[in-house]
Amino acid sequence: MKHTRTRGGSRASSARPGGSGVAGGSGARPGGYSFRARQWLLFGLLLAAAAALLGRAVHLQLVDHGELASKGDARFSRIAKIIAHRGNITDRNGEPLAVSTPMQSVAVNPKELFGNLEQLPPLATALGADRAELTRHVSSNLNRDFLYLARGMTPADALRVRQLNIPGVTVAREYRRYYPAGEVAGHVLGFTSIDDVGQEGTELTFDNWLAGENGAKRVIQDARARTVEDVDSIRPVRPGRDLSLALDLRIQYMAYRELKSAIIDNRARAGSVVVIDIDSGEVLAMVNQPAYNPNDREQMVPEAYRNRAVTDLFEPGSSVKPFIVAAALASGKFNADSIIDTSPGFVQVGASTFADEHNLGAIDLATVLAKSSNVGMAKLALQLEPQQIWSTLNRFGFGQVTASGFPGESAGVFSHYSHWRAISIATLSHGYGISVTPLQLAQAYAAIGAHGMRRPVSLLRVDSAPGGERILDESVCRSLISLLEAVTTQEGATGVRAKIPGYRVAGKTGTAWKSINGSYSKDRYTSVFAGMAPAASPRLAAVVVIDEPTGGKYLGGDVSAPVFSAVVGGALRLLAVAPDEPTTAKAPLIRGQRVAQR
Repeated sequence: MKHTRTRGGSRASSARPGGSGVAGGSGARPGGYSFRARQWLLFGLLLAAAAALLGRAVHLQLVDHGELASKGDARFSRIAKIIAHRGNITDRNGEPLAVSTPMQSVAVNPKELFGNLEQLPPLATALGADRAELTRHVSSNLNRDFLYLARGMTPADALRVRQLNIPGVTVAREYRRYYPAGEVAGHVLGFTSIDDVGQEGTELTFDNWLAGENGAKRVIQDARARTVEDVDSIRPVRPGRDLSLALDLRIQYMAYRELKSAIIDNRARAGSVVVIDIDSGEVLAMVNQPAYNPNDREQMVPEAYRNRAVTDLFEPGSSVKPFIVAAALASGKFNADSIIDTSPGFVQVGASTFADEHNLGAIDLATVLAKSSNVGMAKLALQLEPQQIWSTLNRFGFGQVTASGFPGESAGVFSHYSHWRAISIATLSHGYGISVTPLQLAQAYAAIGAHGMRRPVSLLRVDSAPGGERILDESVCRSLISLLEAVTTQEGATGVRAKIPGYRVAGKTGTAWKSINGSYSKDRYTSVFAGMAPAASPRLAAVVVIDEPTGGKYLGGDVSAPVFSAVVGGALRLLAVAPDEPTTAKAPLIRGQRVAQR
């Protein structure tokens, strides 16, 4: 071994090749290789991871993009409904009869809410609901994704719910129908369901016109179902269209007030009043008792829904006599001066006897109507051809629905003349064996007032009067109107209480026994007055029907005629119709007239 001295005096040995004492040299190379290998391995792993991430990102962006986007949209994108505003209903003068007011509804996802039971107490308080009942309601609908908790809440009440920020609870706008006139126009207007769909009356008849069409939009919502952003419009909302009715709310109020007062005073079961503009066929007023308030859903009962003026049938009694006289005048066999001998005060037809209260003897047609002689009418009708009677009444609209379009309207009962016998003609002559609605009868009297022109009745306001259909010669109708004036002017006539100061009235009373279980009751009556005014140039026709008055009076002239006088008299003054009869007496103030005119 050779030793060399190093700087500092130490010695270093120099190993020979192959010597066993080697401490460095080739012994350091394996360690260096191992370190570099680990570096490359780590670099390779990082590179592979980066490549995997890049590949995954590319795959997500290019391959799975559609699926992931749809899942994201499913979580946060929603289709929101835009509720259409239902059209308003007004009277002929623009007074609101039905309007839609904004309300709020509260809905929930039961699954999501049930996972946050601690939120139920404050939610129940905000809703004004019982906590236990709310819990049962939610827990019994866990299989649903949507559940209404409250409908028709005011915005202020709904705000308390919204401020709770409870997951799964949403507050949305909707509309609720409000009827400013309440029960005064309830039967004409009807009402809507909680979803604002027409259910009765005008709301049902013109539902497609009023309803409009809901819109839709896509929105982004957060985890609490609150709208963050409107994305785009899917379908624009189309608001409902407004509807102008023929009703005059002032006349409607008067008719409602007078009818209700008469029902109370006479302790009657029910009643109806219909007022028609003769020139246009428009229904200016239509009221019934009992009535209902469409704003108070809790007290509404199905029996009160029906509009008796268009659905309920009654035998008109003597109020049908003018149409028999019209057939007689049109036949040419009779004229306004014709005399009917009613002696001895009764007439025998088959096995039946028809009698008057007194033997009136030989009387003219005006007295037959004024004293409402059953004997005179039976003798008159039996001298006519059955076909003549039937065709005349048929042209007046009996046995047919009117053109009102009101849901559930009745056509009445009027059998064909081929089924008549002598007794059928005799009973028909004073209003039995035929059934009509108040609206039918009012339309028929309006046709007389229009001098033989039958115009379709309209619940909607019309801008120009329709031409109508001529059903009777004008001269016949003028003679008939003159005869009907005697009913309110002749001494001892049945309809004197229908008189209107300053106006001539032509009309007819009617008092009919009611058919109960197949036979006529002797203590249940239908009291009627139908007529027109002013007689010189008729403008309004009206029918008043009082069902089963039990207050001691039951004759149409005592029960229904005063209602006609008050309603039609007030309406003529409201419409500024010129009087056709000079009077020095001060016209009596109709109850509540000052309020109605305001």
